[in-house]
Amino acid sequence: MTRHGKSVVACFIALLIVVAHAGEACAHASLVKASPADGAATLTAFTVEAIARIAPLLPKEPRSWIVAGGGARNLTMMRMLRERLAPIPVETAEGLGWSGDAIEAQAFGFLAARGLKGLPLSYPATTGVPIPMTGGVIARP
Repeated sequence: MTRHGKSVVACFIALLIVVAHAGEACAHASLVKASPADGAATLTAFTVEAIARIAPLLPKEPRSWIVAGGGARNLTMMRMLRERLAPIPVETAEGLGWSGDAIEAQAFGFLAARGLKGLPLSYPATTGVPIPMTGGVIARP
């Protein structure tokens, strides 16, 4: 585990779970009729707010926020994260010399393997769910 410890992993997994449900939330909010630009802006704002709302659930305040994967290339989202999470620095995994795409792929692989085995993906201490919960839907051909 790196110097950023288990809190970063828990935060990342919690975020993946929250963002995975963004499509459902947006469909219920009548975003289906929105333009692609409005939809992208709404999902970006939703993601930033989801990340900001995770902060109080962490056992202690992070020293920095590290963004990995495709989101790190979204300059608008990075700007919004820096504004919303200030004064804590927001940096990219690549900026630390890490492979953000590999981290994202490993996280989804980890969640997929746990999901296939019916193991919990979310815990009360990391996301506030009432009991350890599995998640996802297996779509077989």
